Amino acid sequence: MTSEKIPHIPVLLNEVLHCFEAMPREGVFIDCTLGYGGHSEAILKKFPDIRLIGIDQDPEAIAFATRRLAPFGARFEARRGRFSQLLPELLDLPVCGVLADFGVSSLQLDEKRRGFSFLSENLDMRMNPDATLSAYEVVNNWPQEALERIFREYAEERAWRKAARAVVQAREKKPIESGIELSEVLGRVSPKRGKTNPATALFQAIRIAVNDELGEIERLLDALEKKPPRGAVVGLITFHSLEDRLVKQRFRKWSTSCICPPEAFRCTCGNNHAIGEPLSRKPISASAEEIEKNPRSRSAKLRCFRFFNE
Repeated sequence: MTSEKIPHIPVLLNEVLHCFEAMPREGVFIDCTLGYGGHSEAILKKFPDIRLIGIDQDPEAIAFATRRLAPFGARFEARRGRFSQLLPELLDLPVCGVLADFGVSSLQLDEKRRGFSFLSENLDMRMNPDATLSAYEVVNNWPQEALERIFREYAEERAWRKAARAVVQAREKKPIESGIELSEVLGRVSPKRGKTNPATALFQAIRIAVNDELGEIERLLDALEKKPPRGAVVGLITFHSLEDRLVKQRFRKWSTSCICPPEAFRCTCGNNHAIGEPLSRKPISASAEEIEKNPRSRSAKLRCFRFFNE
């Protein structure tokens, strides 16, 4: 791998390594978002007695990470698919750690042919290129009411109705075929915020819908709640408030011992329902030094949780 350019900088790398200091030193580590192997490589180096299974939907990422992590031999295994589908069966193994970085990789964002970018000449946004639903389908065929919903809920955009109407009016004249065209349409209705492209949040909403990103996070959390790996540490990296809220609320639920209703005069539930504890009170953010080197890390938040042994 010395001659192959690394296409993505893993965010919060030092913070991730510190988070997993609290996990058992042996067992199976599951990297739910393998990507280009940056986090996995660091984990394998730091914890020499663990075996790591990396999951990803993207065949390009799987191929790159497999080459990168080949020196670790049988300690590394890659599996292609959605982590929400693969994780439940993997939790039957002696899992010591689970990591998920919910961000889109720099390579996916920057490669125009993948159709994520404002400058893309196509509209795609699929993390799994074999998936049937693409951004082209959402933008050109979804009804205005569905576009309004994703712009309101996923972009938290004030002009959600106006944005949806603009898309529908534009596609009535001709299909919107590129990120360039879509950026122009949405940029006219969303106010400019500093140097940020005014269509950023709306593009994000379409990407979330295409890949069912929030549903994936919910299903990952459901799998861990149904079958919590004893003594394991979970580290989850989010990039916007919708994701972080899901993780924060679930960690709070998992660490709540008393589940009696607030109006209860005294505890009658047994006060023993907590299945673990968060490893920090607040989410961990990137340092100023990291943000300077990798501006995309500025919105990253890491939350860590450790399950009880019993």
